[in-house]
Amino acid sequence: MSKLQNLLEDVKKKNPGEVEFHQAVEEVLTSLEPLVEKEPQYFKTGLIERFCEPERQIMFRVPWFDDEGNARTNRGFRIQFSSALGPYKGGLRFHPSVYLGVVKFLGFEQILKNSLTGLAIGGGKGGSDFDPKGKSDNEIMRFCQSFMTELYRHIGDSVDVPAGDIGVGSREIGYLYGQYKRIRGAFENGVLTGKGLVYGGSLVRKEATGYGLMYFVKEMIEDNGHSLEGKRIVVSGSGNVATYACEKAEQYGAKVVAMSDSNGFIHDEGGISLDTVKQIKEFERGRIKDYLKYHPQASYHAVDSSDKKSIWSIPCDIALPCAVQNEIGMSEAKMIVENGAIALGEGANMPTTNEAVKFLVEKGILLAPAKAANAGGVATSALEMSQNDMRINWTFEEVDQKLNDIMVNIYKSSKEAAKEYGFDKNYVVGANIAGFKRVAQAMLEQGVV
Repeated sequence: MSKLQNLLEDVKKKNPGEVEFHQAVEEVLTSLEPLVEKEPQYFKTGLIERFCEPERQIMFRVPWFDDEGNARTNRGFRIQFSSALGPYKGGLRFHPSVYLGVVKFLGFEQILKNSLTGLAIGGGKGGSDFDPKGKSDNEIMRFCQSFMTELYRHIGDSVDVPAGDIGVGSREIGYLYGQYKRIRGAFENGVLTGKGLVYGGSLVRKEATGYGLMYFVKEMIEDNGHSLEGKRIVVSGSGNVATYACEKAEQYGAKVVAMSDSNGFIHDEGGISLDTVKQIKEFERGRIKDYLKYHPQASYHAVDSSDKKSIWSIPCDIALPCAVQNEIGMSEAKMIVENGAIALGEGANMPTTNEAVKFLVEKGILLAPAKAANAGGVATSALEMSQNDMRINWTFEEVDQKLNDIMVNIYKSSKEAAKEYGFDKNYVVGANIAGFKRVAQAMLEQGVV
C-alpha cells in the first residue's frame, strides 16, 4: 500500500461516515501519486497530510420562526479549509442534504479550484440543512438573519468571504448582508459576493459559472481538433450553471437538446428554447416539465416514470452534468461513451464518480474536471471583491473578458501539468497537480501552519 493510500485510510478513520469527503480526497491523492514520485518532499514534509485537514470547522444552531409562529431549528456550517493563498472563499449551500461531509468535500475541492484561478483566495465552504423550497420570503429572511447572527463573527473581507451556492441566490445574500451590516454597524460589502448590483455586486456573476464552463470546454476541444459548431449537447440541471452554459453553447453554434431538474428531463430534438427555460425557472419558479406547455413537440421523462429513462441516454457530442454530485456513475458513463460523445464538462461539483471518471478518461473522452471547469463562479466572485476594494464597477464586457482569460489559463495550466507528469490529456490529474502545487508552495514558504 502506498504512502498516499495509507493517508487516505487515515482520513477515512478521522472523518467517519463522510463519504463525499472521502471521495474527493481519494481523487486528489490518486492524482498526486506521480507528483510525489517525482518530488517526494511534498509528502516528507507532512504537507499533504496538513492539506487534507481543515484549518477550522464551525458548526452551529440556527433557530428561527416560521409564518405560523412555530420555532424551528436547523444546523449551520462553515469549513475554513485553507488560507495559504488568501482569505477563505467559497459558497453557502442551503439544502436538506447538507451535513458536515458535504461541506468538507466542497471546501476541499474549493482549495484547488481557487488556486487554479491564479487569484489570491483560499478555500472554504458553508451552508445549512435548511430547505428554501416552499418557504415564504419572510421565512427565508428570518432564517438568513439567524444564520448570520452566528456566522458574522467568523467572516470578514480579509478573513472569509462567503458567496452563494445551491439554494442561496441574490435574495438570500441580500438578507445575509443586511443582518451583517446591522450587527457590524458598517458598510463592509466586500464580506459577501454574489450581491445585488446596486450595493456592490458584479456584472457577469450570475452567468459566470456557466459561461466559464463553456470557455474551458471550448478551449479544450479546439485544442484537440474539434469545434463547438453544430455539436449536440445534453445538459443536466436547469439552474444558473446549466442555463448560462446553454446560452454560451448556443452562441458558439452548438445545439442543446436536453435539460433537467430534480423531477425529470425534457428532450427537444429541434433544440431547447432557452428563453422558455428562463421564463419557467427565473420568473414562474416552475418545473422543467412546464416546458411542454410552450413546446408540445418536446418529450418529458419523469424520474419516477416506469421507463426510468436517463437524460444521459440521449445521444450527444458533449455531456454537461450541471446538477448534483455523483449523478454520473458507471451506467451513465457507458451510455455517454456508447452514444459517441467526445467530451464531458463538469459544471456541478463532483458530478461524476471516481470509477466513472477513470472509465471515461480510459475511453478517450476529453473530461473537463469540476474544480477547473466550474471555477468561473468563484473567479468572478474574486473579481467582485477587487471591485469592492477599489470602489469601482467594471462593465459586463470587461468582467467577461477577464473571466475568459482566467478559464483559458486554467485549461493551459491543467494541460501542462498533465503532460509534465506523464498523463497527457488527462485534465483531472493535471488540474489536481497544478492546483495543489500553488497551494503547497505557499504552505512551504509560510512554515508549519
